[in-house]
Amino acid sequence: MADVKTTTARPSAPQGGNRAGKPKNANNFLINTLVVVVCVIVAHLIFHFVLGSASNFADGEHKHVPKPGNFMGTMYSGGWVVPILMSTLLILLAFVIERALTIFKARGKGQTGEFVRKVQYHLANKNIEAAIAECDKQSGSVGNVMRSGLVKYREMVNNHELDTDQKVLTIQKEIEEATALELPMLEKNLVFLSTIASCATLLGLFGTVLGMIRSFAAMATSGGGADATALAAGISEALINTALGIGTSFLAIVAYNFYTTIIDGVTFGIDESGFTLTQSFASNYK
Repeated sequence: MADVKTTTARPSAPQGGNRAGKPKNANNFLINTLVVVVCVIVAHLIFHFVLGSASNFADGEHKHVPKPGNFMGTMYSGGWVVPILMSTLLILLAFVIERALTIFKARGKGQTGEFVRKVQYHLANKNIEAAIAECDKQSGSVGNVMRSGLVKYREMVNNHELDTDQKVLTIQKEIEEATALELPMLEKNLVFLSTIASCATLLGLFGTVLGMIRSFAAMATSGGGADATALAAGISEALINTALGIGTSFLAIVAYNFYTTIIDGVTFGIDESGFTLTQSFASNYK
């Protein structure tokens, strides 16, 4: 599962450029809790009032025999594990959307490699203001970290008290502090995706076991000649929970791997930008 890294507070945020967000642990916990509670409530309402509508069953209010080919009635017959699995699916969708809004914004505009090359060009010409302007245009995590480093870079150019090595270390420290603020915001809430990827399958198997128990119980009480309706209901419960659990887990795994791949790309861009700044300063201001 994804680990959420601890953030370090910065004394001041860089001006210009949009950050992916600022750590607000208390607010984040409340919002996440609210999202989970709302998803659970919505899933149960859908299960009881939409899937469990009498119009979906041949026996009406008894809700024992779904109408032939009626998907919603068949889903309802999966039993009480179904709304739990539906809750995990809704929670998954909620955090997939939330992560998409944050991570795609953090990628910024344009290609990271092209952005770094433009900054390198401006620094080679000792045009720090133009390099900062490129960071403002990028508007992503790489641009934010690069901008923080460039502001310190500009400060070190006019600093006559420190030697070159000390100035490079100061720039590097500034980049590390900016990185410590950006990366946790990208990884935040990925733990929900990784947890659902593991738990949804287990919940589906749990529902499968309950359905098979129900089927074998029907066979036992009938002395081997099980009632076809009771036997079919148990098997249906088992298969519905299996399908819903595996499907939810599949979506969670795909989403988690997709987002972590993007985050790895952003992290590489940040590392590349930090290396660019320190090497540029060391070569241009010996």
